[in-house]
Amino acid sequence: MKKLIVVVFMFFGALSFAQNKNAKASMEVDGVCNMCKERIEKACIKTKGVKSAVWNVETHELKLIYDERKTNLQTITENIVAVGHDTKELKATDEAYNSVHDCCRYRDEEVKEDHKN
Repeated sequence: MKKLIVVVFMFFGALSFAQNKNAKASMEVDGVCNMCKERIEKACIKTKGVKSAVWNVETHELKLIYDERKTNLQTITENIVAVGHDTKELKATDEAYNSVHDCCRYRDEEVKEDHKN
């Protein structure tokens, strides 16, 4: 009987720590155009466990659905930064930022102004 009780407690304990296979999150990612959108979303989707990634050009909001058992927000953020886009948590290296197309240079005020029209 004691073994059964222990097994039941272990089962419910494991359930309480289970990770969500359809976790939802959103974060701000810098960018200015549809080329940025494609690059950001592609970096996310290439991350194992990411099921959906939609970045809004106007609001800079990235909405994600991902499997917490396979990835986490830190890994996703690192992949975004690696392709040259800043987030609130991490900034892209100069090398990664300089690899983006000239029209995607979101740190440049002139480029930002050009994309407002």
